[in-house]
Amino acid sequence: MGKPKSYHHGNLREALLQSAIRLIADVGPTAFTLREVARRAGVSHNAPYRHFHDKDDLLAAVATQGYLELTDAMTAAAERQSSPLARLKQAGLAYVSFALRRPEHFTVMFDAPTSKQQRPDAAEAAERAFSTLMGFVQECQEKKQLPPGDPLEFALLAWSWVHGIAKLAITGRLPYRTKARILRFAEFVIDQSLSRSEREIR
Repeated sequence: MGKPKSYHHGNLREALLQSAIRLIADVGPTAFTLREVARRAGVSHNAPYRHFHDKDDLLAAVATQGYLELTDAMTAAAERQSSPLARLKQAGLAYVSFALRRPEHFTVMFDAPTSKQQRPDAAEAAERAFSTLMGFVQECQEKKQLPPGDPLEFALLAWSWVHGIAKLAITGRLPYRTKARILRFAEFVIDQSLSRSEREIR
């Protein structure tokens, strides 16, 4: 490795995050060290400790970044719809699309061990994402586009649909290889599930 790079104030943290994401793509969310992150970023092995206490702290930062982007993606997709049910559907498709676009973030968010007490930023970002989903479900119930009942159960059901598809997709378990085909399958699953819910209302 050549001479360590110098970074302007504020750039080192982002450089380390990007290095970690590339490393996660190669070895997964647990089989790496901060020293290797630093090496790939082209900085000294002590540089990561200026921003991250340890590897878990760095992973929490990656997860936080992911949850915030996921929430923004679901919200943006839903805002373009006029029907509460359509907003719920588009938020679900945005969830799958996010996983396909950010598989390393998605893996860290859901596969890396975490602690709410030790990583409050990541926990707060995760709760914000789920609260966004809860809001879509509650709106559907208020407009009688989903059956009455515990909104938490409906939110968990909706999450299960799209999370399962997303996980199967990024691990290569689906027979579909293009993003368009995976999203078409996700739309099929969501439509089938929502149609059943609509029949229960009638």
